[in-house]
Amino acid sequence: MFGQLTAIARNTFYESIRQPIVLVLVAVATILLVLSNPLSAFTLEGDQRMLIDIGMATIFLAGCILASFVATGVIAREIENRTALTVVSKPVPRAVFVIGKFLGVGSALVLTSVCLCFVFLLVERHTVLETVRDPVHLPVITFGILGLVLGLGIAVWCNYFYGKVFASTAIVVTTPLLALAYLFSLMFRADFTPQPIREGIRVDLWLGLFVMIVAVLVLAAIAVAASARFGQVMTLVITFGFFLLGLLSDWIVGRRIRAIEAGWLDAARIAGLTEMQERYLEYELQSGEIQRSYAPQVFEVATVPLTQMAEGGQLAAYYGWWTLYSIIPNLQMLWLSDALTQSRRLPLEYIAAATGYGVLYIIAAVAIGIVVFQRREVG
Repeated sequence: MFGQLTAIARNTFYESIRQPIVLVLVAVATILLVLSNPLSAFTLEGDQRMLIDIGMATIFLAGCILASFVATGVIAREIENRTALTVVSKPVPRAVFVIGKFLGVGSALVLTSVCLCFVFLLVERHTVLETVRDPVHLPVITFGILGLVLGLGIAVWCNYFYGKVFASTAIVVTTPLLALAYLFSLMFRADFTPQPIREGIRVDLWLGLFVMIVAVLVLAAIAVAASARFGQVMTLVITFGFFLLGLLSDWIVGRRIRAIEAGWLDAARIAGLTEMQERYLEYELQSGEIQRSYAPQVFEVATVPLTQMAEGGQLAAYYGWWTLYSIIPNLQMLWLSDALTQSRRLPLEYIAAATGYGVLYIIAAVAIGIVVFQRREVG
C-alpha cells in the first residue's frame, strides 16, 4: 500500500508541476515581488513594512490561485479521462488514491511557494531605497540574478538536448539556486564586506512564511476533497468560496457571535452579575523588549457563564453560528503579516497552535474527500 501511495503521489507531483499555468503564475508573482521593492518607497513612512505586506500578500494569493487551478483537476480530470477507473481496479484503495493525489499536489504547491519565498526574502534583504543615498545591495542583485539566469539556462538546456519539460525543470532547478543566492547574500553587506549570517537572517519572516504555506495546503485539501465529488468548474467555485469565507470569517460570522455575547453581557450587567477588571496589554517585540501599555485597560466581565443569560432561541443561534465558524477555515489565523509589520515576536506556542489547526483541517478535508469519493462512479 505504501508503494501505491508513493507512486500516485509522485505521478501527481510531476503532473502538477508540469502544467504551464504553474510556471506562468510563478513568473508573474516573481515580477510582482521584485516590483514591490520600488513601489513600497512611495509611503511617507514604514516602507519596509509595506514591502512585507505586499510581498506576503503576493505569495499568498499566488499560492491560493495555484491551489485552486492545480488541485481542482487532479481527480476530476482522472475520471473524465477514465484513468481513475484503471487505477482503482488494480486494486488500489480509493482512500490511497485520494491521499496520494493530495500529497502530490501539496508537494508541488510547497515547491512553488518555497521558490517564491526565496524571491521575497531576497527582495526583503535588499530593503527599500528610501533616498538616493541608500546603497544598492549588490550581493542580493548579483546572486539573485545569477540564480535566476542559471536556473532558466539549465531548464532551456535540458529541454533542448534531453526533452525535459521546461516548466517543471525551471522550477525544480531554480528553487535551490535561489536558496543558495539567499544564503550567499546573508554573508555580505551591501558593499560586499563580509558579515556573520546571523546578522542578516530573520527568523520571524521564516515562521510567517511557513504558516502561510500551511494555509495554502488547507485550500489545496479543500480543492482535492471537492474534486472527489464535483467537476472542475464547481470545484473552482467551492475553493474560491472557501478562500473568501476564510478571509472574511470574522466579519461574516465572528461579529454575529460577538453581538450575541454583547447582548448577554448587557443582560448580566442589568442583573448585577458583572465586574470590572484591569489588565495591562503587553507585547514582546522582535528585539526582545516588552512593550506595555502605559495605563491599564478596563474590561467588564460576567461573573457567571454568559450562556445563562440566553433567552428564546438565542442559545441555538449562538451554537449554530459557532458551528459555522468552526467549519469555515480561519485563514486569518494563518496570516501573520500584521504581527511582522508591527515588529512583534511570533511566539512559538502560537506557531505550533496555528500549524496544528491547519494540519487538523487538512486531515478533515481529505477525510471528507475520501468519504465522498467512495460512492462516486468512475467508470
